[in-house]
Amino acid sequence: MESLVQDTIETRVHSILEKIRSAAEKAGRPVGAVRLVAATKTVAIQSIREGVQAGLSILGENRVQEALTKIPVFTHDPIQWHFIGQLQRRKVRSVIGVFDLIHSVDSVALAQEIDRRAGEAGRRQDVLLEVNIGDEPTKAGFRPDEVRQAVSDMTRLSHVCIKGLMAIPPPTVDASSARPYFRKLKELANMIKAQRFPSVKMDELSMGMSNDYEVAIEEGATLVRIGTAIFGARHG
Repeated sequence: MESLVQDTIETRVHSILEKIRSAAEKAGRPVGAVRLVAATKTVAIQSIREGVQAGLSILGENRVQEALTKIPVFTHDPIQWHFIGQLQRRKVRSVIGVFDLIHSVDSVALAQEIDRRAGEAGRRQDVLLEVNIGDEPTKAGFRPDEVRQAVSDMTRLSHVCIKGLMAIPPPTVDASSARPYFRKLKELANMIKAQRFPSVKMDELSMGMSNDYEVAIEEGATLVRIGTAIFGARHG
């Protein structure tokens, strides 16, 4: 009788990493060009530990206070922490020097606060600019037609390094329906890159989640944020 493979965090991580490799190869991209960010909001420490042991190397948190209780537990593990949730200006001080990358800079004012706090700490903070790629009234982020000016304004910030863009497309019925939004973000990044702003890179595109990450990879994603497909449905 054929044995059934047990569905565990380990098997899910291995499956997703294989799908990432396959999607990259399909798009003619180097496998190492795409990295998995495991979204760990509300996930228990033991479950995160299982994921790290299975090969997770980047963990993404949405909430500052929750993250600050988890990060010290993994001090000796070779992992990066990314902040992927909405960041309030009053909490910026708590994230500087804690997260390797902030995915969700959604205003010039927030970038200015990050610059100020990073300057006080003697650091440069890597960030991505969040783009409201579907121009949805309920979502945060720069409208596509605002991004170029925002980047220009941020070139004056000496303690912020813009590494690329992040977006969450509008809800879609199937993954392929998100493709035009991913493509639009890639085109926007290329346009900004062509402007050759000082100290601005467009090397990172954070796009794609559990339901559409393979399509996102085909359209140029370098960071895919996956939680549910690894840890299961969560609440809160």
